[in-house]
Amino acid sequence: MATALGLGITTVARALKDDPKISARTRASVQEMARRLGYHPNRAGLRLRTGKTNVISLVLDTHEQVGSFISEMIFGITEALADTPYHLIVTPYSSQKDPMKPIRCLVETASVDGIIISRIEPDDERVRYMIEHGMPFATHGRTFAGLQHAFHDFDNENFARIAVQRLAKLGRRRIALLAPPADLSFHDHMRRGFKLGLAEHGLEEVPFDHVTNDNTIQELRQAIREVFRQKPAPDGIINSSGGISGTGGALLAIVAGLADAGAVAGREVDIVTKQLYKDVPLVREEYHIVHEDVREAGRDLALSLVGVIEGEPVSRFQKLAVPTEVIWHAPEIL
Repeated sequence: MATALGLGITTVARALKDDPKISARTRASVQEMARRLGYHPNRAGLRLRTGKTNVISLVLDTHEQVGSFISEMIFGITEALADTPYHLIVTPYSSQKDPMKPIRCLVETASVDGIIISRIEPDDERVRYMIEHGMPFATHGRTFAGLQHAFHDFDNENFARIAVQRLAKLGRRRIALLAPPADLSFHDHMRRGFKLGLAEHGLEEVPFDHVTNDNTIQELRQAIREVFRQKPAPDGIINSSGGISGTGGALLAIVAGLADAGAVAGREVDIVTKQLYKDVPLVREEYHIVHEDVREAGRDLALSLVGVIEGEPVSRFQKLAVPTEVIWHAPEIL
């Protein structure tokens, strides 16, 4: 490239990095030539020269929803990184084994400049490890241990409160919550909001803690069928899962379980559910939606991590997305 443009190698390298000391005309011609040639910097050489890789990793539990949640998260991250020098890799792991293993590998090999993790625990070992080892990172969720780090979190406490409020306005009195696993931070947030909502409106909880939104569709369907065959059955359900595939098909499982028990959403029972897609109904039954924008979370996490990598204080990158609206979905009539 340098020979073709009649420039020195150092000038070309500085122009590719958009060095303002190189004239705008030279930078433009070098960058245009790089685009035409499909040039990408050699990462091994980049790491030797700068100590950086220009790579960040999204570390995901293979138990997470392989469909909507992950695709929306990845879409948001890649969208935010489009105008930066950073590229995304996805590092899968199984929480059934050692969730620290991929983190240790990425940190010890210095193969990335930063890491994004999800499924955050109240006192998350991964968070402590990355802080101790100086690895820039951002989390989808919050810890409870007073650790300062970049995060984007959905306000699950307020989600549960406004969900209970909607069911109370619909005249429902006996409410069941399909909650996240108890070892995750957002379980505690959600349970707190649920309990506060029940107390505010004088409603009764129907125990439903023998399953979580990590259970399979078949397990959730059976659990819903059983709880709705008991007397008295719940007349309201809050679903904490917004996905539609893998173990995230909780809404589909709820609707199927209700059908098995002879109950109809909007008649014997009302459902308030998270949904990742604000305007796309997942089933034809009547239900009430609280939108969780996971794509926006991905964008925010990516930009936050870039800021942390570049030395900005983590306190600037701590965002809580607060839901305020419940949307009613009415099925189409053919």
